[in-house]
Amino acid sequence: MMSPVLSRLCRVAFALAIASATAGCFQPLYGDHSVAASGSNISAAMAGVDVMQIPAANGTPEARLAVALRNDLLFDLNGGTAPSVPTHQLRITLASQRLSVIVDVTTARPDNEIYGLNASYSLVDLRTGKVVLTDNTFSRVSYDIPGQQQRFARARGLRDAETRATRVIAENIRNRLASYFTAGT
Repeated sequence: MMSPVLSRLCRVAFALAIASATAGCFQPLYGDHSVAASGSNISAAMAGVDVMQIPAANGTPEARLAVALRNDLLFDLNGGTAPSVPTHQLRITLASQRLSVIVDVTTARPDNEIYGLNASYSLVDLRTGKVVLTDNTFSRVSYDIPGQQQRFARARGLRDAETRATRVIAENIRNRLASYFTAGT
């Protein structure tokens, strides 16, 4: 019969042996190693994506969000510059919504709201002209309205919620594109 200390030591040694044996099996998604089929790395593949202007009516909050989303994606995919030789084209449409969750019964003003942003996007391969990826993503963020007399706090809370939702949408799209370029699906 083994002592408890020796038993724990054997378990730790076994776990370390398994971990070291499987350490070479993992590859970071954004690493510099080549993608198996194409021989290029994921950063180079994502840098070839041209993010098109997102359609929105001028002077609306959606127009500001469309520009912010496009800028976030340009920065995430290729460091903020347009690709010199685009291989793919990303087309995005946005729709937003607001929902009052908690309403003060005395004044009928909302105390808490949820801002939602929905995005539909498609990735077009420029060599063939075919759509290779079509998907939807969404973001829901809540914000509080501190006090009934603070109308500017409500406007600032809404704007911060819009910014947070835009960042989430950009991250979701970037992650989905990285998955596509890694796995091909």
